[in-house]
Amino acid sequence: MTAAPHSPRPASPDPHPTAAHPAHLHRAVAEWYAAHARDLPWRAADATGWSVLVSEVMLQQTPVARVEPVWRAWLAAWPTPADLAAAPVADVLRAWGRLGYPRRALRLRDAAAAIVAAHDGEVPLDLDTLRALPGIGEYTAAAVAAFAYGRRAVVLDTNVRRVLTRVLDGEALPAPSLTSAERTRAAAVLPRDPAAAARWSVGIMELGALVCTARAPSCTACPVAGACAWRAAGYPPDPHAHRRRVQAWHGTDRQARGRLLGAVREAGGVVPDAVLGLAWPEAEQRERALATLVADGLLVSRDDGYALP
Repeated sequence: MTAAPHSPRPASPDPHPTAAHPAHLHRAVAEWYAAHARDLPWRAADATGWSVLVSEVMLQQTPVARVEPVWRAWLAAWPTPADLAAAPVADVLRAWGRLGYPRRALRLRDAAAAIVAAHDGEVPLDLDTLRALPGIGEYTAAAVAAFAYGRRAVVLDTNVRRVLTRVLDGEALPAPSLTSAERTRAAAVLPRDPAAAARWSVGIMELGALVCTARAPSCTACPVAGACAWRAAGYPPDPHAHRRRVQAWHGTDRQARGRLLGAVREAGGVVPDAVLGLAWPEAEQRERALATLVADGLLVSRDDGYALP
């Protein structure tokens, strides 16, 4: 369940506070963002389409604090798509380190190769063209279009969905899966001006990351608290709680995959089965995890053990 926010319920709430005042929301979020945004390198004035694309792929299900040093090292090693496309897979996986979900590293390298082959090494601006790149989905394409190129695009990550659900729908959290109604609603509140739309998208995302958090929203610090339908309704509980699954980690195949890939990455060269048995002792699960790592292109099987591709 969502923790109670740090704010009292207003005495006389407007049941639909946002309907008539989208411009107020846009202005309030833009002013808050200008004063409180984190100084992140992929938001710099000289950020490129490539640097933004790399950041968005790395930030998927991974905290900013873990991403930033890896992002800096990655851009130093491969400052352009052509550099990454030419890099050995083993080097790419080593550089990805402990960010998790290492298939993202391979997808990013595939996208870089496509950018070189089809777009003269420049990350495209168009949403449909971005989405056609390997491993680039709806959110990532929209984020690159908006944050790198200032295009008008509907950017819907977890933070944006949560803020819009609370402010516009009066519910604690969005549905487990993105709905067409959410897309329509987000498009309706998006400013018409492309630059203003990009500012709104990054501002509402930052607001969700820093203030309107999932477990402990700080309503007293929120620039749109007075227009929030969830706050006005008295903070009703999550209506989708029964549909949410808590993902286990300890003892799962995913944990086994991480341990085994990490052991090979850190050892270098071919790692014998006996050594991998120390990394993950349970034999049946170890073999299953190794088989999926090979199938995903993250490891290769040799006669004397396993190695990075």
